[in-house]
Amino acid sequence: MTEMSYLDGNMLDGPLRELFAVDLSAATGRCASCGAVGPVAGLHVYAHAPGLVGRCPSCAEVMVRLVRAPDGAWLDLRGVTYLQVPLPTAQPFPRPV
Repeated sequence: MTEMSYLDGNMLDGPLRELFAVDLSAATGRCASCGAVGPVAGLHVYAHAPGLVGRCPSCAEVMVRLVRAPDGAWLDLRGVTYLQVPLPTAQPFPRPV
């Protein structure tokens, strides 16, 4: 059996930076609980905690949590099965050399 070669996580820096440089309110997500699909802008967001909590408008389960501190941020997407982000131009991921 041949073993596939891999690159370390630094390879994701460029592609992820491109993703998170766009407006995520237009991104579409699927609720891990009920399967509803809709834009991030349609979530019900609660700010009564140390961070922000985005709940599914269909079933009220938590989809997104965002907590900010002076030295970092924590993003929890456990309640989302996928997040489809519209990009301004379709550019393929760079291929390893």
